[in-house]
Amino acid sequence: MADWMNAGPLDRQAARRAYRLLSLDAYAVTMTVAAALVAAMHFLGDWLGIDTAAAGCAFIVYAVISAIALGNLHAHSHGRFGVANIVTTIRAALTAVLGGMVLASPQFGVDLDQSALWLLGFVIAFALALDGVDGFLARQTGTASQFGARFDMEVDALLIFFLSLAAVLLGKAGLWVLLIGLMRYAYVGAQAMFPALKGELPHSMRRKTICVVQGVALCLMLFPVITMPVSTLLAAGALASLTYSFAVDVIFLVSASKNHHAAT
Repeated sequence: MADWMNAGPLDRQAARRAYRLLSLDAYAVTMTVAAALVAAMHFLGDWLGIDTAAAGCAFIVYAVISAIALGNLHAHSHGRFGVANIVTTIRAALTAVLGGMVLASPQFGVDLDQSALWLLGFVIAFALALDGVDGFLARQTGTASQFGARFDMEVDALLIFFLSLAAVLLGKAGLWVLLIGLMRYAYVGAQAMFPALKGELPHSMRRKTICVVQGVALCLMLFPVITMPVSTLLAAGALASLTYSFAVDVIFLVSASKNHHAAT
């Protein structure tokens, strides 16, 4: 009887202890990747064209991503941060490098050294390749979680936004290409005004494939060999496919909401 009476408090204490260990694990990973990010920008900065302003901005972007991720650890249902989330954190650091360059570097644009663009293109291609690794590792290690899925998705969205901004600054497409990077955030904003869009979407290979198409198309525009009008066609195709994908999802959610209201 006494054991039964104490089960609640003991369970809560164990949960708090497990959460503290998870937090320490996540903080250790975040700080380690931060140190690696600073070192990489120091040693590779000249090759990539990262000046002091870009490096500082990149670190701020990484810090903001990390703060948001660490603030949502409660959605991670495992005792360790996990190798999959470590990979996503590395992707967040690479995304921050691009963000620092497009947001703060005065030399990022048509005058940026071509060798720097080639290196940057390969760095971002590596980040995109890792996108398929973290999900695979999460499934293989049994550490898939709502936190990991959201962390992965938000890093993807931010990388796509920075890539679309890079395409504009490099003169590869007009301002309209920013619609690719902004569409995800516009959808989140629309959810606040239209509750029907908050419904659950079914698993979709179409959605995943089109997400990959966006990343590949925009990454290709970093390379000097891709110029107009090829770059414009790539961007237009990516935007068209993304618009189609969002339209399909919106129609599905609105229809599901109407059916639910009709049934009740």
